[in-house]
Amino acid sequence: MTHSHPPYGGQPDPNVTPWSGPPAQQGGYPGYGQPQPPQFAAPVPPPKKSNRGLIIGLSVGAAVVVLLALCGTGIGFLLVGEDDEDPKPVASASANPTDGAQPGTDNSAAPQQSEPQEQPNNNNAVTARYSSELSAVCDGGPILNAAPYNGPSGAKAYTFSNSPDRPSSWSSKSVSSDKPYYAKSADFETVSVVGCLKVEAGSEGTPKMCNYKDSAGKTVTVSYISSRYTLTFYAAKTGEKIGDGGTVNAPANRCPSFISYNKETMKSYAAPDSGTIEAALDKFLS
Repeated sequence: MTHSHPPYGGQPDPNVTPWSGPPAQQGGYPGYGQPQPPQFAAPVPPPKKSNRGLIIGLSVGAAVVVLLALCGTGIGFLLVGEDDEDPKPVASASANPTDGAQPGTDNSAAPQQSEPQEQPNNNNAVTARYSSELSAVCDGGPILNAAPYNGPSGAKAYTFSNSPDRPSSWSSKSVSSDKPYYAKSADFETVSVVGCLKVEAGSEGTPKMCNYKDSAGKTVTVSYISSRYTLTFYAAKTGEKIGDGGTVNAPANRCPSFISYNKETMKSYAAPDSGTIEAALDKFLS
């Protein structure tokens, strides 16, 4: 760098700019090497709070609530609409499953539920285990496992009778096995009719004296007595009276070859006539 100075006492050269040191710093900053006063940054004003996010959140929440309300209302209308419609039974298919069958449909008949059998409202009703227990009908006790009585046609029947010396004891009276109403002892649950032969009080006749030998070989005399019975028919399952069989005699005009008697009274009562019992059953169950 070349510095030109005017001669001592001379005039400055108009073509040369005199040196006057370094130019002043622009912008108000101090020059190099000079002490600088402490500078403080101007405080930055805090940003203004914006409610834009809160407004957006509330708007979205309100929209969701409205959407859920609309969906709930639609579902409610749908459920109410379905409840108003009564269910209708599905018609069962015809005997031929191929007639009018549509693909993907089930034409099988719906299973039918068996109706519960009506139980008699009677505290004396019992369940029989043997054929002899059907005699409870004669004492007013229905048989829960007996066959229901649906009329005389095809009905099976048992008959029982008491006796003057044992009015509360009932013994079975057999009928011919070729009768349509006959039932074996093992088939007691097929019986729907019970005939009860009840001895008429005061009907005993004049005894017939019959001589027998006891187990020791001693001769004994037994009074063989006739009587009359009233035959009544009952429904075995309900104990309800369903008919009258009339009067059945118990004749004692001949001494039987075998006899059962009371050793204390030496009396024996004749059994009701089997032929009359069968005739009464034939008439009632025909």
